[in-house]
Amino acid sequence: MAEPGRPQRKMSRAGESLYGVLGLEKGASSEEIKKAYRKLALKYHPDKNPENPEAVEKFKEINNANATLNDENKRRIYDEYGSMGLYVAEQFGEESVKFYFLMSKWWFKALAVCCGLFTCCCCCCCCCFCCGKCRPPEDEDSYKCVSPEDLEAQIQAEAEETQTPIVVQPLPAAAGEEPLPDASLRTDA
Repeated sequence: MAEPGRPQRKMSRAGESLYGVLGLEKGASSEEIKKAYRKLALKYHPDKNPENPEAVEKFKEINNANATLNDENKRRIYDEYGSMGLYVAEQFGEESVKFYFLMSKWWFKALAVCCGLFTCCCCCCCCCFCCGKCRPPEDEDSYKCVSPEDLEAQIQAEAEETQTPIVVQPLPAAAGEEPLPDASLRTDA
């Protein structure tokens, strides 16, 4: 139920509230919701009204109202924020609903504008990088252009320093025989 002194939100921008679709007052128990749903579902079921397209639409509305009001989380969001709360919950998740409505309040927007004006900053990354307070130091060596010839010479010099010459040629192994790891261990003459 709505708290006294707190303005009641409209339940939806167009059409009836979900409680109104089921013919109930806000704050109805889950048993009352089930009874009203069963009664209206039997009355407007498409099989009982095959020639009436309005009954099909009414049946869809009744099913939607029942699905929302039987889910405790959706019902809590609907009771507090209306159909806009359900839309926000679908788009951004149920946890984000209260933050969305908090940020949509006039005082929050005014606070954000005042903070931006007083700090001379539009956003954090603007402050960190345009004025240079948090900009990483520029390394002059990292932007030097290296010619391909110098790079090739450097690679060859490093390769020559690390290579050790091969002094013994490996011996061929006979079929089915494992090669010996070192030539000094051979016993044949």
